[in-house]
Amino acid sequence: MTDLHRLSRQAAFVLLLAGLVPVAMGQGRSAVRSGDYIHAVVNQELVTVGEIEQRMARARDMAARSGQRLPPESDLRQQVIDALIEERVIVTYARESGLKVDDPEVDRAVQNVAAQNQLTLEQFRARLRAEGIDYARFRANLRDQMLVERVREREVYQRIRITDGDIDRFVEEQRRGTQADTELNISQVLVTVPEGADDATVAARRARAEAALARIQAGQDFAAVAREMSEDGNRERGGEIGLRQAARLPDLFVDTVRGLQPGQVVAAPVRSGAGFHVLKLVERREGAALRQSQTRARHILLRTSPQLSAAVASQRLADYKRQIETGGRSFDELARLYSEDGSAPQGGELGWAAPGMFVPEFEEAMNALAPGGISAPVVSRFGVHLIQVLERRDVALDPKQVREQARSVLREQKFEDAYLEWAKDLRARAYIEMREPPL
Repeated sequence: MTDLHRLSRQAAFVLLLAGLVPVAMGQGRSAVRSGDYIHAVVNQELVTVGEIEQRMARARDMAARSGQRLPPESDLRQQVIDALIEERVIVTYARESGLKVDDPEVDRAVQNVAAQNQLTLEQFRARLRAEGIDYARFRANLRDQMLVERVREREVYQRIRITDGDIDRFVEEQRRGTQADTELNISQVLVTVPEGADDATVAARRARAEAALARIQAGQDFAAVAREMSEDGNRERGGEIGLRQAARLPDLFVDTVRGLQPGQVVAAPVRSGAGFHVLKLVERREGAALRQSQTRARHILLRTSPQLSAAVASQRLADYKRQIETGGRSFDELARLYSEDGSAPQGGELGWAAPGMFVPEFEEAMNALAPGGISAPVVSRFGVHLIQVLERRDVALDPKQVREQARSVLREQKFEDAYLEWAKDLRARAYIEMREPPL
């Protein structure tokens, strides 16, 4: 789906934080109120004592509601001051980076915040006024958050280095960790060897196993050869053992078929205490870490514009949903007629999608639906969507997908340390002047 590229790593989190409380970023000198005073100057930005007190009060309120314990007052104050200084350092750097956040992008972000608070845009603005929050200041804060997130991703990800060796080690650890969860179905031709057999008997038994393998390699059906030549209890089932967890199978079998694809047979018989085995991998179901849940969905997209607000688009899509649910129109028909997306000719179908393919707000709504379910209108940066989930499936990842998944996980694991290092470097280069309280 070309239109729904994933937003930045924490964009959804940023929008949720925006809520009804503006984050104190980018506050200029004019924001110092009567009776307040400046605690720090960071580049061209200010950190005021009033702001510190507000942030501490918010921390206390959140801790009280969540039942969390806060550090001692002096430690909390220092943490708040450090966080505000870091915000100022990053936002001033972001503004000077050359990156831009256009007004339509901010408009969509504001609409998302309003929608997440279950308000129309006008209701949301009224709520801000009631809370004493200036709408222009709110937009400016939100723009700064989006700008900071973009520059942070650009700068921090450039610092992260992941080698092929890192990926190899991670994949191997994942395989070992999920080995017990992997299920295997193996067929065998067993040629037994009596305990204490002499060399001649062992050689004859080996030759019989090799003859069975030769017939299979020549094109004969494995099951037919097993029924004729195998000497184990599964011979009547064509040698098939059945789907079992790898932990319940002999290590010899698991290790031997590890490099095989379903349907393949070993190149040579393998020896165990019971005799010689010709093995075929019938099926492999990987553990959870090597599998992925995929969703096939479709949508109707109405793009917002000065002529079509998000509220009006949502009303239209809500009406489409009623028509579909009452049987008046089909989803396919409405998508072909009205969707403003490249998927419209296909009735809005988006194909099979893996986690992370869509922007977070779309994906969150889609994941909450059962197959056949239709969402309420969902606002994204592309417009407003009506989403229907058609079906889901659980698939094993191919080796390339496993490595890409490993790279993503490793990148996320290293992000926090890389971010802290980046923020520390920015702070070291910033102009920071701490002010004494007035006498």
